[in-house]
Amino acid sequence: MIDTVLFDLDGTLVDSAPGLALAANLQRQKCQLPDLPYERLRVVASQGTRGLLKVALELNQEDLVYPYFRDRFLEDYRDCMLDNSHLFPQISELLDTIESRHLLWGIVTNKSEALTLPLLDYLKLSARSSVNVCGDTTPYIKPHPGGLIYATEKIGKTPNQCVYIGDDERDIIAGKEAGMKTIALSYGYSLDKQGAIATQADAIAHHPADIATILFGDADTKGMINA
Repeated sequence: MIDTVLFDLDGTLVDSAPGLALAANLQRQKCQLPDLPYERLRVVASQGTRGLLKVALELNQEDLVYPYFRDRFLEDYRDCMLDNSHLFPQISELLDTIESRHLLWGIVTNKSEALTLPLLDYLKLSARSSVNVCGDTTPYIKPHPGGLIYATEKIGKTPNQCVYIGDDERDIIAGKEAGMKTIALSYGYSLDKQGAIATQADAIAHHPADIATILFGDADTKGMINA
């Protein structure tokens, strides 16, 4: 029986794209380049530094100047992250509902601990989450399932007791390979409706409010947790 809900962070619980886009455009400004439109950067926000620098400056990790711009990007993002991040609408209510049913929830993200933990503190989620696994908590990042499996071990659960929710294909791959039920989100950054369908997730949420219905059901359908 599923009794634990694990979430991706960026594009799933938290809308952090404004700060990420701002930091990416600051790198362009340093190169005397015009800002890119916000939507052009938003769609790669779930890909983190690598994806944003690829779009903003056409940089790959193999490029000699990549470490320089990576460090500048992360420095600028730290400075603007908190003021430009917020929970998606209805996520707070979803977490309240999960907790009211005495279920556990946690976060598994590829974002580093240095960025994730201050953000969770700022959003007052740290004390509420049962487990927080970041991109450098283990040797593994998604789509490898290692971080998800580590999360279950930390809270004394097995993968088949968990559902993993995310907005990127690698989230769904990681969840499925870990042996969890998965919910793909089309309201986040990486997946549109067709992309979400293509992941072959167990369910798809097009709005944050859909997640509660998928988990707990409604008058007409049983949910994953009540099935």
